[in-house]
Amino acid sequence: MAKPKRRYICQACGGVSHRWQGQCPDCAEWNTLVEDAPATVFSMKHDLSSGGRAVEFVDLDKPGKMPVRQATGLAEFDRALGGGLVPGSAILMGGDPGIGKSTLLLQAAAKIAREGHGVVYVSGEEAAGQVRMRAERLGLSDAPVKLAAATGVRDILTTLGTMPPPRLLVIDSIQTMHSDTIEGAPGTVSQVRGCAFELIRYAKETGTAMVLVGHVTKDGTIAGPRVLEHMVDVVMSFEGERSHQYRILRALKNRFGAVDEIGVFAMAGEGLEEVANPSMLFLTGRDEPLAGSAVFPAMEGTRPVLVEIQALIVRLQSGATPRRAVVGWDSGRLAMLLAVLESRCGLNFSSAEVYLNVAGGYRLSDPAADLAVAAALVSALADKPLPDRSVWLGEVSLAGEIRPVAHAGLRLREAAKLGFGAGFGPADAKGIPQKLRYSGLRQVMNLVDQVVGTQ
Repeated sequence: MAKPKRRYICQACGGVSHRWQGQCPDCAEWNTLVEDAPATVFSMKHDLSSGGRAVEFVDLDKPGKMPVRQATGLAEFDRALGGGLVPGSAILMGGDPGIGKSTLLLQAAAKIAREGHGVVYVSGEEAAGQVRMRAERLGLSDAPVKLAAATGVRDILTTLGTMPPPRLLVIDSIQTMHSDTIEGAPGTVSQVRGCAFELIRYAKETGTAMVLVGHVTKDGTIAGPRVLEHMVDVVMSFEGERSHQYRILRALKNRFGAVDEIGVFAMAGEGLEEVANPSMLFLTGRDEPLAGSAVFPAMEGTRPVLVEIQALIVRLQSGATPRRAVVGWDSGRLAMLLAVLESRCGLNFSSAEVYLNVAGGYRLSDPAADLAVAAALVSALADKPLPDRSVWLGEVSLAGEIRPVAHAGLRLREAAKLGFGAGFGPADAKGIPQKLRYSGLRQVMNLVDQVVGTQ
């Protein structure tokens, strides 16, 4: 093993000399050279405290130019993003196979390209001819989008380095990308992480907004390492049922905006169409009131969405085990609500099957839907319809109290705008519109009296 060389460092200027001298050869100071500890091969390779470049620090209040968002031409897409694409951002979009992710991104890419901005669409799953066929079917074949079918990250970045940075880069999908510096097949944890890191670094250095399409598992979560969601700036989920017409674009993580905004689309023959008024989409076919049906004004970010909650009660023979089936709501919360109705109101659901459904395949997580679910259950049990053109909102506690909810006035104003004339909810709700007849309820027992007494 070679003997480590000695070195002497000047305490005044930091100069390095390999032999001791009385005077520093760099700054001419006397008696400032001090012997440094000998550096071994291991320390030279693994010591990270020196040898790097200085990092520039800036103050939080330092004025700077704010990035200008790029509109995609799809208002619902921009709403879910928080106002549009941010230059240099990395967006990860997941969704079930065939839900319309590629169609949505191709439509957005075509609109941005038609405005004169550079757009690159790299497809790793489909051949270029297949993408062109979809574009022709959607009426987008004349858009100047640079299309390529490739899976090698080195080839993609080399090609992008020979051209001006595009305004939008779409990678469809990240699970098909491959890096020759990493061992493993495409889609493995190391490949997905390494390819995403290289592509994100390109987006940050050039200011290109990049969208990565991601596969999902059977549980609906994005496939691959969880660190992938930490690496990107925005994580979006494209949701919906294939048997239903609508699609919902939801932001699960957004460093540049809120995560509670949604974009609503409807699948049509010419691609995805924006739905400006989602409430009309989820409330179609309500010509006359039916037993077991209640309307709930849900909140999605700053947008109220009216959805229909349907309940069905089926009496069983004695001794049979009743079934509880829920679609679009939490089954545990349904069990709690049934227990409250039995304990506080004396209603008997133990010998009946209970089926609960949120119409249109919509998924609810808002606790303010408790009162609407309770109203639908009581209406189905009594076989009496709720008051015509009425909405229900409120959180039900275990004591049977109806607790206040957030944005009650905004929810009720949206209901009044759509022609609803009656509202039922917490007694201390504020911001109630004048043209809406509102009834405040304090206990679940008041709800039962209201439903049973309805003619």
